[in-house]
Amino acid sequence: MRKGFWQKKPEVKKKPRANLLIKAPQLRVIDEKGEQLGIMDTSTALKLANEKGLDLIEVSPNANPPVAKIVDFGKYLYQQEKSGKKKQKKSAHQETKTVRIGLKTGEHDLQVKSALVDKFLGKNNKVRIEIFLRGREKAFRPLAKEKLGTFMSYISFPHLVEEIVKSTPTGFSTMIRPSKQSRRLR
Repeated sequence: MRKGFWQKKPEVKKKPRANLLIKAPQLRVIDEKGEQLGIMDTSTALKLANEKGLDLIEVSPNANPPVAKIVDFGKYLYQQEKSGKKKQKKSAHQETKTVRIGLKTGEHDLQVKSALVDKFLGKNNKVRIEIFLRGREKAFRPLAKEKLGTFMSYISFPHLVEEIVKSTPTGFSTMIRPSKQSRRLR
């Protein structure tokens, strides 16, 4: 299958330049203990790294002069990958969940679905609530809006309305998210 321009291309992670691939004539060198050795020629820094049995890695190529570190290349790549995963874990990822109700949905079913919404809000997710109208039910739009209001009253978890009730071709929808007070309670 041919890839089109609309398909995402896989991200290519660039490895830092190391040893003989470093093109800068001079570098600011940092040793394996984190101490600065100063600005020196690339060839001198390479010799120093070889004497220690380690690699010279260009850490910050855009600096003037570029910054290079004397460390084990494999260990360096492992630490970069590990720190990237930690950052990814720490980044607050908020998912949007959708709960659909119908015009004929009974009271008990509304209460069960509101408990589901409470659970989603407790997990710090946004929730889109939709009331879906089929066929001739579309003639009862005011009744559907009232039913959505009733459903919203069943939600006990403290929340903020992010998107007011708006009309869609198939009914009504709204978006809510957990309030800041609820985050402190957890």
